[in-house]
Amino acid sequence: MSKINLSLQVIPNVAENLVYPVVDKVIAMIKQSGLIYEVGPMETTIEGELDELLDIIKKAQNVCVKEGATRVISMIKIDYKPEGVTINEKVEKYRKKE
Repeated sequence: MSKINLSLQVIPNVAENLVYPVVDKVIAMIKQSGLIYEVGPMETTIEGELDELLDIIKKAQNVCVKEGATRVISMIKIDYKPEGVTINEKVEKYRKKE
């Protein structure tokens, strides 16, 4: 299967001062996966095979619960094309060239 994009936003139900630290742990887990990813202000976009991206979603839920979340709301967007789609092809023209 081709590489696709998945955007993930997790909102852990924890004390307000713990939201960012919990989200940081989810992002660290994504980084450890070795997949290409970009953190945005509202979500993180990850590039990979569908099965490994779906596994990331499951792991993200587990990270939040392990960190004390009593509930986790997740928003997920998947961009799939049979021939594949990359983060770079979508945003390269918007990046600063120095």
